[in-house]
Amino acid sequence: MTTFASISLMTTLASTDVMTAKLTIIAPEILLFIGAVVVAVLGLSRAPAVRRSVPLVTSLFLALSIAVTAYVYRLDAVYAANVPMPELGSYAKIVIAVIGILLVMVGSSSVDRRLEEAFDSGRAAFDPIRVMRGEYFAFFLLALAGAMLLASTSDLIWLFLALELASLPTYVMVAVSRGTRRAQEAAVKYFFLGAMAAAVSLYGFAMLYGATGTLDLIVMKAKLAEQTAAGGLSALAVLGGVLAILGISFKLAAVPMHFYAPDVYEGAASHTTAFIAFVAKIAGVLALFSVLSVFWTSEGLPATLTVVLWMVAVLTMTLGNIGALLQRNVKRMMAYSSIAHSGYILIGLLAGAAAGGYQAALFYLLCYGIMNTAILAVLASLERAGEEVETMEDLAGLRQRHPILAWMMAASAISLIGMPPLLGFFAKFTIFTAGIEGGQTTLVIIAAVNSAISAYYYLQLVTVPMLGTPNARTEGVHTIPSAWPRYAAVLCGLGVIVLPIGVSSLVKAAAVVGSENAASPTADSSDNQLNAR
Repeated sequence: MTTFASISLMTTLASTDVMTAKLTIIAPEILLFIGAVVVAVLGLSRAPAVRRSVPLVTSLFLALSIAVTAYVYRLDAVYAANVPMPELGSYAKIVIAVIGILLVMVGSSSVDRRLEEAFDSGRAAFDPIRVMRGEYFAFFLLALAGAMLLASTSDLIWLFLALELASLPTYVMVAVSRGTRRAQEAAVKYFFLGAMAAAVSLYGFAMLYGATGTLDLIVMKAKLAEQTAAGGLSALAVLGGVLAILGISFKLAAVPMHFYAPDVYEGAASHTTAFIAFVAKIAGVLALFSVLSVFWTSEGLPATLTVVLWMVAVLTMTLGNIGALLQRNVKRMMAYSSIAHSGYILIGLLAGAAAGGYQAALFYLLCYGIMNTAILAVLASLERAGEEVETMEDLAGLRQRHPILAWMMAASAISLIGMPPLLGFFAKFTIFTAGIEGGQTTLVIIAAVNSAISAYYYLQLVTVPMLGTPNARTEGVHTIPSAWPRYAAVLCGLGVIVLPIGVSSLVKAAAVVGSENAASPTADSSDNQLNAR
């Protein structure tokens, strides 16, 4: 009895230590949750100054989350939490928060802008039911918290809930981002397709549970390794992995879950488009890290999963670039561009952590977030007759009236092509190098051809604003009253130009997963958990 009591006490203490460690590493997410509650309350205040402070408070909580992340990931609790990739959050959470601050700047003045003007002028009495700024930025923080949680996931339940936390707020954000039926239609499409994708991924998770008898990712990795050593993975495990990949592809806007992107990007306000373009993509990549980590062995991924990912990557980058060639609406063009970039990122996932693929994918996400936000920040800075600027015709001759915005758009578009010496060149060089190192040379060649194709439509974002002739339509294009979206465009544009100076440090910082074996903290810890169960 004494021995049994001692064992029970030790097990309880060990479980308590693990729980404490997990609470420690999600401290940034807890902080953002508190921030969401705070900004939701502030947004209901009758004082205009308090309501206007909501974006600033949102940025402060994001800045605090950066500091908390930097502190937390210096502690040993990171390794005691038994998560598959313990150091992943040290880079991913900071990237999410930094880009989040830029996205706050892009949308700081757009939410409730017309309504606040009516309140200020006395044309309408304050009504707390009608104001949405507090709720919008509360959903903003909750979605970012969900994306951060994906960097610390330890089991399939956590993974699914974090994915949904990163997704569900964005459906509402699309609907309320602008007061048009087009935004509401986009939100409905986004929601129903998101629900279908969630069902597909959840069914895949259920099959993985059925194949291994566990939800814990570290234990699942060990179980699947045992199956592989005993003669091969079960059909249930392989099918579960395929369905999980396809369901998560929705977040990436990757084929075959890409159909929603053009309509949603066009229907949402530009600042919300910028948000979902980055947050959904990094959430999808982090989720795939977790799912693929359980399948990786010293010999690579199972053949079936490799073929599925390879086909998804090729179709995604090719259909994305072809679709973008046909667009005259800039936001629809950026939607297809986002699809194509998901294909490039998948090269890193196929290459694997040992070849530097995960490192390259994380660095690529940072670069993409900056470049894409710059272009959409320019669009968010402009309006014509009270409506958003969206078409190429609206941008003709932009340099003559708003030269700084035109230069920022041009620099970012050239960077998205991958032209040196801008940031996008180093992003593609890093991921192509990892792809070659990981034995994906054919895929890299296809990606290089697609990058050349993309030059045609990206260069339109250079020539039309810089060299186009102003017309009667562009005479009505002017900047919105708030300067914050312009500041965001300038910061992102300068980042595209200046950050290559420190690119080696940024790439090195992204090396948070060293090898496939590092996907589990140690082999011994996996064995210990198996025995404990």
